[in-house]
Amino acid sequence: MNYERELLKGSTDSLLLSLINRQTTYGYKIIKELEKRSNGYFQFKEGTLYPALHRLEKAGLLQGKWQRLPGGQERRYYYITPKGQKALAERLAVWQDFSTAVALIVQPTIG
Repeated sequence: MNYERELLKGSTDSLLLSLINRQTTYGYKIIKELEKRSNGYFQFKEGTLYPALHRLEKAGLLQGKWQRLPGGQERRYYYITPKGQKALAERLAVWQDFSTAVALIVQPTIG
């Protein structure tokens, strides 16, 4: 079993919401920013990213808007919605509780 893949699958939405909550952005930049901020650990492919963005958009957690660039091309920017901010806060609270509980079990106790 690929544990990294399973962990990523359960965390993708939270990672995307967290990143987009900090700054409105577009697909390619999301891929590069996740890779940069994780020191290369997260290397999303378009086949993972865009279905997740569309799922979050369909759920009302993100909103995508096309914007025309100075050169005439268009790029789809993603914004977090108020519903998305609420969902992110809830997910981060659950994640914090979960990671604290895991740390209590896997870290050696002193004394």
